[in-house]
Formats: sequence, structure tokens, C-alpha cells
Amino acid sequence: MSNNQDKAITLAVTGASGAPYALKLLQELSKHYQKVYLMLSSAARVVLATECGVQVNKSPSTIEKELTQQLGLPVDTLEAFSSDNWMSPVASGSSAPKQMIVCPCSTGTLSAIANGASDNLIERAADVVMKERGQLILVPRETPFNTIHLENMTRLSQMGVTIMPASPGFYNEPTSIDDLIDFMVARILDHLDLEHDLGHRWGYSGN
Repeated sequence: MSNNQDKAITLAVTGASGAPYALKLLQELSKHYQKVYLMLSSAARVVLATECGVQVNKSPSTIEKELTQQLGLPVDTLEAFSSDNWMSPVASGSSAPKQMIVCPCSTGTLSAIANGASDNLIERAADVVMKERGQLILVPRETPFNTIHLENMTRLSQMGVTIMPASPGFYNEPTSIDDLIDFMVARILDHLDLEHDLGHRWGYSGN
């Protein structure tokens, strides 16, 4: 049965370094989905301002307006939720999209998801996708990983979660930071089975 789950995707942004990945990913997702459900942690707003100069207000409606304007997103594609909006679609398996990405994913959020904490909407949304046997992609950006981080990642991987560390490759001969960002976003889009033109693939010149 076709429903809103088939037309939407959930994107959560947490306080790990890597805000440029999130913004580029948001732009790309808006090309493929009618709705992108967005959640920003309080730390994510700090990192967005620090790394990208993007100031976003705490109000979900203001976040929608500001990011739509700043990133040139299609009107009405973005729908933001506060961390305690338990009535949002992503909080229930009856209405949540089957796909969710946490990018970047802090190791604290990763730990909470691995242990089923569900103390805020990001953690709950991830738990919903897992219990509904959907597709969850986590993009941690931390180095080095300690044993706790690795154990949490292993646990989640064993449950079918895709762990995709923000580790851009260099075989496409990047000449800018944007090239490195595109590389990681391209890999995420590949796992979502979405078409894109973000650089060439291994073994192909792109000409």
C-alpha cells in the first residue's frame, strides 16, 4: 500500500563535527522525496553555526523557513520537529518513513540508539525504523574510536544498521572541500538507491 512512508525520509543532525555533510545531504534528499522530516539536536545548531555559518532558530517552523531559503530547497519539502514532539510522524511505526539517516551522528547518539534509550525524538525515530525493519544509516564522525564506540557500532551493525563513518576517499582526485563532502553524500545516496551526479565512481573517469 502506498502511503506517506513511501514519499518521505527522516534526517537527523546531531552535534558531531560534519555539518557540511548534513546540509549537502539535505539538498540532495529534497530532490527525491516529497518530504524530508528533519530533527536537529541542540548541539547540532551550535555546530551548524560554527562550521557553516548557518544560524537556525530553535522553532521548527523557523528552521524550515531558514534552511529552505538558505539552501534553496523546494518549498514545503522540509518539515522540522522539536526533540520532544512525540506526536510527530517519526515517533510511530504506523506513520514513520522506512528510511532514516543520522548525519553526522555523535557517538553519544550512537550509544543511545544502540541501547534503545529513546530519550528524545531522534533516538525514538531511530528505534522506530529499527523495530519496523526499515533502513537506518548512521554517519559517525569521530577519531579515534574507543572500544565502547566500536562495540556499539558492532551491535547496531548486527541488527542491520548501516554504519558509514565520514571517511571520504581520494581516488576521485578531490580539489576542494566540496569534493570531499560530495564523496560522502554520494555514498549515502548510493545506499538509498538514489541517482546522483556527485563525482565519478571507481574505475570510471566520468567523461
